[in-house]
Amino acid sequence: MAGELDGRIALVTGASRGIGEATARALAAAGAKVVLTDLADTQDLAAELGGIAHRQDVTKEEDWVETMAFIRAEAGGLDILVNNAGVFLAKPITETTIEEFRFVQQVNVEGVFLGIKHAIPLLAERAPKWRGGASIINLSSVAGLRGSALVSAYNASKGAVKLLTKGAAIELAAARIRVNSVHPGIIETDMGRGLVHDFAQAGGAGDNETRDQLSQMHPLGRFGDAVDVANAIAYLASDRAAFMTGSEMVVDGGMTAR
Repeated sequence: MAGELDGRIALVTGASRGIGEATARALAAAGAKVVLTDLADTQDLAAELGGIAHRQDVTKEEDWVETMAFIRAEAGGLDILVNNAGVFLAKPITETTIEEFRFVQQVNVEGVFLGIKHAIPLLAERAPKWRGGASIINLSSVAGLRGSALVSAYNASKGAVKLLTKGAAIELAAARIRVNSVHPGIIETDMGRGLVHDFAQAGGAGDNETRDQLSQMHPLGRFGDAVDVANAIAYLASDRAAFMTGSEMVVDGGMTAR
């Protein structure tokens, strides 16, 4: 909703494409000043949105310390954190190396933990300005709600994000920082298309056949669009979600309703 985030400052990690890009656009359209971070270049997108670009590796604690200092200096504070950066892996357990398993946890879980940890001081400072306080939105997945063959490492990471969100929500409530998770189904992004290919390779089927099968796992019969997830995130960032914390917002075309 235009104008509902006027005066707020938002950080979106993994903002160069997909859900991250769509979220940056949605938050900017609602009036927020957006800080976009990624290992990839976000300068052009930041300029388009009137935001700020910054390079960041979410797995490195020193990058989080530096990013928070950058935001304080360049933007003046922080009201919204979207922990979006993530990676996907589809492999049988017997073929997954411990290094691959650890990397998925490092990006998807440790990156979220570090974001929460280092954003707290800035978020707490400005939380009293808003009816709904400050807001942290963590990207989990339907894979954080139920298991699936071939994605056990990803299941583990996204399930951890779900419960990390709930623990943080309880701990940070007194500081008026709300913490919620978003659980997309398969979304029409580079990661979603990569997921199709990975499942096709693992199952010995073609990409088109696998895509049709995965689409039918959603009762709505299609993959979601990145903007569908971005709209949910924008809602959680706003005062319309002022009484929501520790919640799971599922954006999955009905997949988990079966």
